[in-house]
Amino acid sequence: MWQAESRQRSFAEQEVFGAAGRNRSLEGIARLIDWKSLEAQLRAVYAAEEGRPAYRPLLLFKALVLAQWYQLSDPALEETLTDRLSFRRFVGLGLKQRVPDHSTLSRFRAQLAAHGLGERLGEELNRQLERHGLMLKRGTILDATLVAASVNPRRDPRLRPGEGSPLDPDAQWRGGTNHSGGRTPPCFGYKAHIAMDQGSELIRKARLTGAKVNDGEAADQLICGDEQVLYGDKAYDSHARRALLYRLGIQDGIMRRAPWGRAHHPPAELAARNRALTPIRCAVERVFARMKQWYGYRRVRYRGLARNNLQLQLLCIALNLRRAFKLCPA
Repeated sequence: MWQAESRQRSFAEQEVFGAAGRNRSLEGIARLIDWKSLEAQLRAVYAAEEGRPAYRPLLLFKALVLAQWYQLSDPALEETLTDRLSFRRFVGLGLKQRVPDHSTLSRFRAQLAAHGLGERLGEELNRQLERHGLMLKRGTILDATLVAASVNPRRDPRLRPGEGSPLDPDAQWRGGTNHSGGRTPPCFGYKAHIAMDQGSELIRKARLTGAKVNDGEAADQLICGDEQVLYGDKAYDSHARRALLYRLGIQDGIMRRAPWGRAHHPPAELAARNRALTPIRCAVERVFARMKQWYGYRRVRYRGLARNNLQLQLLCIALNLRRAFKLCPA
């Protein structure tokens, strides 16, 4: 059973919340989104029939979004919810309500991952942003970035170089020669694939794979179908993908690979095409910069693909909420 939802604040709470703990961005985001529709996506999360009443899923979901914005661990989130009025206001905790402890937050995250709710929550949020006119759909830009695993296999003397780790069997090694002929430093971990809306810089779709998965293998899952143009670097160029875009009625804005043996001296027409597409495609790097510089997404937090994919989905939700507030302040 769930805890009873407090619809009306006491006079003391009105006085405290009204005079302190103001956070303009949190209040603006709270007004911008229809949280009831997001709560409907959380119906798969269950509460035990016995024991103390559970926290409502929407409250815990909002808490996890706060953790993404402020790079908080579960214990740090518990402490911050205890003493920051703006956080309590955002998640819907009254002054007299007990703050969810870190184990409650961890169990809720595990339920979200087990039910695959991260993608569904992101899709519902994007439907709302589309209704606000923020999702432009002029074009979708595809790209991927490597993210290190939470475990470091080099510190385990039992493992030989290049082998995986039994602590995180889903993580993979990636390194060596890339599609441009250059060398990339070795990385043990995962790869985050995203589809960004051109112009708004909102993330439309995201997928997490092992690090050695080629960018092109996840590309077709990131095509939304309603964009006018699909952009991407040379890693996404293939005859099959060109044919797919033609069938979908989507213009092909993917950079072209040079013919075999002419990588260093491509035809002039192909080189001109790639130069024209480069500044458009590179806009997605700003999203990766926000992920890594603002949100610390250089290393995943958890072990296993399912839990880390949920982290990526929550991170994209957090990024889109902040971006939507900037584009359309409430």
